[in-house]
Formats: sequence, C-alpha cells, structure tokens
Amino acid sequence: MLVRIVQFALRFPWLVVSVAALVLFYGGTTLLHAKYDVFPEFVPAQAEIQAEAPGLAPEDVERLVTQPLENAINGGANIEAVRSESIQGLSAINVTFAEGTDIFRDRQLLAERVAEAALSLPAGVRTPVMGPMTSSTMDLLKVGFVSHTMSGMDLRTLVDWTVRPRLLAVPGVARAIVYGGGRREIQIQVAPEKLAALGVTLADVTAAATAATGIRGAGFIDTPNERILLANIDTTRTPEAIGAVSVTQRDGANVRLSDVARVVYAAEPAFGDSRVQGEPDVLVSTGSQYGANTLEVTRGVEAALAELAPMLKARGVTMYAGLHRPANFIEVALRNVRDSLLLGRCW
Repeated sequence: MLVRIVQFALRFPWLVVSVAALVLFYGGTTLLHAKYDVFPEFVPAQAEIQAEAPGLAPEDVERLVTQPLENAINGGANIEAVRSESIQGLSAINVTFAEGTDIFRDRQLLAERVAEAALSLPAGVRTPVMGPMTSSTMDLLKVGFVSHTMSGMDLRTLVDWTVRPRLLAVPGVARAIVYGGGRREIQIQVAPEKLAALGVTLADVTAAATAATGIRGAGFIDTPNERILLANIDTTRTPEAIGAVSVTQRDGANVRLSDVARVVYAAEPAFGDSRVQGEPDVLVSTGSQYGANTLEVTRGVEAALAELAPMLKARGVTMYAGLHRPANFIEVALRNVRDSLLLGRCW
C-alpha cells in the first residue's frame, strides 16, 4: 500500500502539491477563526430559572413557588433533567436539555411554559427570570473595586450604574454579577410603638407606600384641535417625599409615613459579601456567552475597563482587573504550542 502511494505521488506531483496547498490553506483559515476556551463545551446545554419571593421561608418557597414551576417545566421539549433548590426568598431551578438539539428552540419553549406558570404564583412573588446562555466554564473575568473615600453602598451604586452596563455591552458577555457593597434602596423602617400609639396598621403603611411609589397612567384630554397626553411626573423618589405621604387621618390631621417610620436610603439585606486584598470591596464576575471566544471576549472586557479606569481613579476607586482570568491558561497554552513548533523546526 505504501509503495502505491509513493508511486502515485511521483507520477502526479502537481496533484499532490495542489492538495497539500489546499490542506494548508484550510488549516490556516481554521486557525485564524478558531474559538479558544479553557475547556470545550463538555456539559449539555442548560437553563437557570430564578424566582424571588421576598419574606418567604424555604418551606413556603418550595411549596408555593418551586413546585408549581417544576410541574409546568416537567415534560417540556428535549428536557432531560430538572433540579431545584429552595432557600429563603429564592427559588432556583436548573434545567438540562438533551444533547444535539436546537438549544434556542428549547429555551423558547421553556420560556413559554415558565411565563404561563408565573400567572399562578402567589402575590408578592416576582416574575421568574431565565438566566442567559453561558459557556460550560462560564467564568470570564473577575474584577474587584476598592475605595477609601466612598461608602460601600455608594461604591456599589457606581459599579451597578456605570461599570456593569459598560461590561454587558461588550460582545460575547452574557452576564455581569455584582457582589458586595450593599445595593442602595429606599427603606421604610416602621416603628411598632408609633403604629400602636396612632392606631395605624402595617397594612395601612404598605398601601400608602405602594400608592406613593407606583406609576399610574394619567390618560389624555381631547380638545377640538388635538389630543393632549398627560405625563406622569414622578416626584416621590426621595425619602423626604415618600415620608411626607399621608397614611390616614386622626383628629383632623394627616398621619404621614414619617410619623410612624424612618424613611431613609439604606442597603438591602445582604446574602453575602466580598473582599479583595483583605478589604471590603465590590466584586464583578463576568461570564461568556455559549460558544463565545473566551480570549477575544476577555480582551474586549479589559479594553472596556481601560476606558473606565480614568473615571474610577478620579473618584478614588482602585480597580483590581485580574483577580481571576481564565484567558491566562489559553495564552500560556498557545505560547507553549508556538515554542514547541519553533523548537521542532530548528531541530
């Protein structure tokens, strides 16, 4: 067999050279457009569904949220396994799809089932959210932010509203999760003794707070010449404005929210924290999209962080941009391959 191959190559040398040139061209093109990752996609496609249920105990979350969602999900198209976890205030469901199927179609059918099941969830449970498609390794880059001039809540606000949107705009980034610092919110901290003294119930406070912060359509006014739209100007987004909202009346006087509670900016209840270099910080963990080129996306994220660096430095924020960078493994592997080829060619 080997003799025939050699004879064929000697008889048709131009054909052998042409085939070799085509193979070389194809290999070079594939190399230029190859997608690099730490590992191949070694796990089946999955979807993560989370539903927040503030104030509910794990047992109530399991009974009122997780089980109805699981009942709706089970039996869906190309679903192999459904696993769930119910903790205080949160239901997390992981759905694994069969290999070789159209993941985009499967996720669409799953989203329709979840949307239908969401209508039957109890009041107060937030709409279930399906997480983005991420790669099997998921981690892309972890970035820490430390400041000695800003409070943890202010630093978290800066990262949430400035850094995170910029990172999500980088092509190939599927998620950017922020940890630590304390998310800023307006809290109505009720004083029970004041409620009892004024004869106000917690339901009255809840109704007043809901009415004060909700947005309702104002409608329109028709005139002989045109229809004038009425815009809703929201002026109750400060603690002072919400505190001035009337809850009820006692002896001809208004009882305001500030009379029965403290209305202040505060951090939401924490379920975790983060530190870098032993100091409290705000950590951003980014993840790549399913099938993305980890090396290219990482460099895109680093370019976005370089754009934000002058602004962060001016605000007194120190950025640690390489706390965990899986692209390092890819770069080292490529460098080792290059060195091995060069050494092999020299010898």
